[in-house]
Amino acid sequence: MTAGALLIIGIVGALASSAIEHPLLTATVSLARIPRDGARLPAGGLIELATALASTGIAVAMYPVLRRYSQGLAAGAVAFRTIEGAMYAVAGIITLSLPGLARQYAQSAALGQGGVQAIASALAEVREAATLAGVVAYISGALMYYCVLYRWRLIPRWLAGWGIAAEAPMLAACVAASFSRHPVTDYTPLVLPILLNELVLAAWLILKGFSTSATHVRPVASQVGAR
Repeated sequence: MTAGALLIIGIVGALASSAIEHPLLTATVSLARIPRDGARLPAGGLIELATALASTGIAVAMYPVLRRYSQGLAAGAVAFRTIEGAMYAVAGIITLSLPGLARQYAQSAALGQGGVQAIASALAEVREAATLAGVVAYISGALMYYCVLYRWRLIPRWLAGWGIAAEAPMLAACVAASFSRHPVTDYTPLVLPILLNELVLAAWLILKGFSTSATHVRPVASQVGAR
C-alpha cells in the first residue's frame, strides 16, 4: 500500500511541477518574466522536492518484499531510484533559487543584468540535465523491480510486462530530449504508456498488494541456510 501511495505522489508531483514550471523554465529562462508569475516557481520547486522523496521511497517500500527473490535487483532499484531522487532534488533547489536571481536581476543596472541572466541560464541548463539524468536513473531502477515483479508473479504478469515494455518508449523520449533540448514531458505519446502503467500499478498495490503467496516466501538467505 505504501509503494502504491508513493507512486501516486510521484506521478501527481511530476505532472504538477511540469504544468507549473514549463512555461517559465527552459534552457533560455527569462528572469524578466519570473516576478510576474508570483509564487509559481517556489510552488513548483517544493513539489519537485516532494517528488524526489517519493521517487526514492517507492523502491525503499518495495525492498523488503523484493529482496526475498533477488537481493541484487532490489538493492539496485533502491540505488538507481535514490539517484533519481537526488537529481530531482537538484532540479528543485535550482527552481527555488531562480526567484531570488530574478529579484537581483530587476534591481541590477542594465550592465549587470547580463551577468545575472547568464547565471540563471547556466543553472537552467544544469536543471534540465539533472532532470534528464533522473529520468534515466528511474528507467534503470524501475526495470530492475519490474523484472522481479514479472519473474516471481508478485503482481499479474500482464501488468509487470506492460511496465517493462513501456520503459522502451520512455527511454526514446529521453534520447529525443537530450538532442532537442525540450523536456521529456513534451513527448507525451512516448511517456503516456509508462504513466498509465504506474497509475494502474499504484491502484493494484493499494487495493490488492503483492501476491499473498509471494509475500510469505522465506528470504533467500534463509532458504540457502536451510540447505
